[in-house]
Amino acid sequence: MNAPLASAAEARSATVRLAVDCMGGDHGPSVTLPACQAFLAAHPGAELLLVGRPEALAPAAKWERCTLVPASEVVEMDDPVEVALRRKRDSSLRVAISQVKPVDGVAAAQACVSAGNTGALMAVARYVLKTLDGIDRPAIATVMPNQLDGHTTVLDLGANVDCTAEHLLQFAVMGSALVAAVEGKANPSVGLLNIGEEAIKGSETIKRAGELLRAAAAGGQLNFVGNVEGNDIFTGRTDIVVCDGFVGNVALKTAEGLASMLSSFIRQEFTRTWYSKLAALVALPVLRHFKNRVDHRRYNGAALLGLRGLVFKSHGSADAFAFEQALNRAYDAARNRLLDRVHDRISATLQALPADAGAPAGPVPEAA
Repeated sequence: MNAPLASAAEARSATVRLAVDCMGGDHGPSVTLPACQAFLAAHPGAELLLVGRPEALAPAAKWERCTLVPASEVVEMDDPVEVALRRKRDSSLRVAISQVKPVDGVAAAQACVSAGNTGALMAVARYVLKTLDGIDRPAIATVMPNQLDGHTTVLDLGANVDCTAEHLLQFAVMGSALVAAVEGKANPSVGLLNIGEEAIKGSETIKRAGELLRAAAAGGQLNFVGNVEGNDIFTGRTDIVVCDGFVGNVALKTAEGLASMLSSFIRQEFTRTWYSKLAALVALPVLRHFKNRVDHRRYNGAALLGLRGLVFKSHGSADAFAFEQALNRAYDAARNRLLDRVHDRISATLQALPADAGAPAGPVPEAA
């Protein structure tokens, strides 16, 4: 973890190996295998460890740059966390995560991708990999489209419903490392989601988080621009928006629902009247661009930040196109050494803050 970051040229030339939970999600191998095949075709320097039941992975047995890793169990989408963590020790989800845990200093894969049960994925990943020094709780981060023809990174999206101010600071640091690594922005801007821009607004937790973020910004550790409101996620005012998992998950699901509603409305307009058909035909290029911009499948692949290994979560209902996007995001993160960048940013930020800025949140549950 303390090794220096590789140069951009070294990062581009190095082989990236991903571990894929092929059994996870609503569709399993019928989606994950075609996605993996498309990913390999687009990334000649990548390798995949395909994890799952051998009979389900048989179609990939002769693929180049693939290794099949057997797992006899599957974590179902409705399995309680307890089952995934303590009973299904040979699940494809757990075996895939284990591939990114170093053994004698070397990990079999640089990142893991799964469409499995979110709660199970987070619990197992935290148990198997542990958190980085200075991180109390991992966070889920993903991107959402904005009106600047780009996207905004938002975290947390559901891993932590109740957060302290210190947790929100840690999310900001991890989000900054993610954007810097994957998007090449050396000093990405951070906003704290609140009910208003004024520092005096919000709960006591939000006010305290604002103080910590301003202190980090004064020390040159973060580019904190202040409070932002919900609409700023989509205006592109900041590169990163930080919030607790409850608010973040509601914002994500609301955005996905709105995108689906608008896409449905556009389809209906094509069949309503001859006038609407003509108008829609004239506007077809714009409508297609808009549909692509708001298509949540294009933004699939949320990073579980703060662990001692890279884990990416795909939507459980993802189709092959969407799951391929999750593979792409994991590949970019591994290629750009995201894990080292998070570690370095956390260390530098915590050293510049008071000693009580990140008290442990409690022990990680252990398997029996």
